[in-house]
Amino acid sequence: MTAPDDISGAWRRAVTGELCWTGPTGPVGIPVVPLVLDGRPCAALPAAHLATADTLTSGRAAFALTSERHGGAPGMAAAGPVEVVADADGSLFTEHLLPQELVKHPPTRLRADSLMAQRENWWWLPRVVVVLSRVESERELPVRSAPGDAVLVRPARGSAEDPRVDVVTADAWPRGGADPAPVRLLDGSPPDGRGERALVFGHRHSPDFERWERWHRAGTLTGGRLSVEEAEGEPMGEVAPFGVLERLRNHRELVKACKAGVAALEARQGTGG
Repeated sequence: MTAPDDISGAWRRAVTGELCWTGPTGPVGIPVVPLVLDGRPCAALPAAHLATADTLTSGRAAFALTSERHGGAPGMAAAGPVEVVADADGSLFTEHLLPQELVKHPPTRLRADSLMAQRENWWWLPRVVVVLSRVESERELPVRSAPGDAVLVRPARGSAEDPRVDVVTADAWPRGGADPAPVRLLDGSPPDGRGERALVFGHRHSPDFERWERWHRAGTLTGGRLSVEEAEGEPMGEVAPFGVLERLRNHRELVKACKAGVAALEARQGTGG
């Protein structure tokens, strides 16, 4: 097994990663900005993602790196128990994690690179911070290079709570219908599904990170065939930046979602109305 400090080092150097777990209704996977807290890999989810974070009820997750990395380094996934911290006032994020995110995430530089910007965009600072408490398993993975390459998340064999992460591809990703999607690992072998719930997702971002597009397919995996029951988006190659109107619309939607998440966090902690 790779040493924990090596895992944290790879997570620290990466620009994007994936946080994956098995929730009450099935596997979950989201793209994240990789951060490190006290030497441990973590992700600081904006309050807009509170509903998704609420499905992390098992207390176990996998931190994966599957995007092409500088120097041709392979991908990886590290899994184990996690600590989930509701940072309703943003103090943990601002004090310990913001400097890292400012380097990696251009939208955060626009919203929080000064005290004035932080006061104006206060809704961006409260977070749900997920920290990998310790590494219990670690695997090397291939990286996603083609638009149709994706992250496969499913329960680990012998455990309903532990997620297993692989990188897969398909000639096409149907949105549903009678014919399942034929899925294969990047070496051409089948993922050996056992009729379990599975999630396949991919993501790409524009150079300015204002657009971070995610697509997914979810359903039942049997052998190398995914019976698609839920679908959103399509695999994308290059992602162009938003135009002016799209940027404004996206900003308004993000502000609304974050403020709603902040209100919910405050209510839970008894600090809100």
